[in-house]
Amino acid sequence: MKIRDIQAVDVIGHGYSTYVRVYTDEGLTGTGECIHGRAATSAIIEEMKELLINENPMNVDRLFEKVRRAYIFDGALAGNVISALSGVEIALWDLVGKVVNLPVYQLLGGKFRDKIRLYSDCGGSADDPESCAKRAKEVIAMGFNAIKFDIDDLDNLYKLDHWNWSVTPGEVQLMVDKVAAVREAVGPNIDIAVDMHGRYDTPAAIRVAHAMEPYNLMWLEEPVPPENVAAMREVKRSTSTPVCSGENLFLRYGFREIIEKQAVDIIMPDIPKCCGLSEGKKIASMAEIYYIPLAPHNVCGPLGTIASCHVCASIPNFLVLEWHWLGRKHWDELVIADKPIIENGYIAVPDKPGLGVEINPDGIKKYMRPGFSFFE
Repeated sequence: MKIRDIQAVDVIGHGYSTYVRVYTDEGLTGTGECIHGRAATSAIIEEMKELLINENPMNVDRLFEKVRRAYIFDGALAGNVISALSGVEIALWDLVGKVVNLPVYQLLGGKFRDKIRLYSDCGGSADDPESCAKRAKEVIAMGFNAIKFDIDDLDNLYKLDHWNWSVTPGEVQLMVDKVAAVREAVGPNIDIAVDMHGRYDTPAAIRVAHAMEPYNLMWLEEPVPPENVAAMREVKRSTSTPVCSGENLFLRYGFREIIEKQAVDIIMPDIPKCCGLSEGKKIASMAEIYYIPLAPHNVCGPLGTIASCHVCASIPNFLVLEWHWLGRKHWDELVIADKPIIENGYIAVPDKPGLGVEINPDGIKKYMRPGFSFFE
């Protein structure tokens, strides 16, 4: 079997996802999804395919490394190149599973669990405590037992200016008021995470982390920018509030320092953005030897989310997977499924070959970026 063609289509979701399809000379195809490469992703994939035409698609890891090494001077360590390559890799795994008639999790070593727990990202940067509490109750009523809110706000009334990474007493109090309202609304047995998007300096992050300690958070996300691992470790060591980071790191190499220095309590690689499935499992294994759980960041549509589920099923140190489509109505339109993919805050890991779900052509066509055509 040889790869005959690779095509890419951009589809609206949380921003735009890029859907990738691998074609073979035997008529079989595999489809993947990647995220956060902006408009460049599809163009990069079009260029990458020249390295993959006539290759055997069964050699997934070798093909991943062939392409990555070819881009060694053009972004092979992080960014759009890796995001594009992640989409291709996921499509290859979908194809291989169909060839051997096995679900992808089986190819990754089997599964530790049958269903994947989700947390719903509820947004909330500029919202008042009452509206955050109301939204939290609505999401819990949908069946989720874990939620996340943003507590950073560049337009906060008490912020010194957009560029200042410090925090004022008024800012801290508004953050606390939001979290307190949400905790009171959902009770003690719901997991709550909060996100700071790396917009604060170390003393500010420590102040906020301490202020959050009474609310028993699941985690405080990216309290400082992720590129300074030592600063992140300072925050982690200062507080009983768990610290989580990793959505802006790429490949094993990007996660090595933060794991080895145990600078966070939880890591959150974005699998369809930063690495793909095989590399995602390797990152999880690195974290496992330091007893660090994995809670993947995820803003993909249903196909990329299912792809992440296969990794989450195949590792022991999985905690929870993000779902970031609250308020977006076309989630179920993008795939063909016998029943809703999400039920009571969980996704049952598909047992069908490959990723176990197929995209819905009508839904993809309806939400394609202008100027794109559906797969040929």
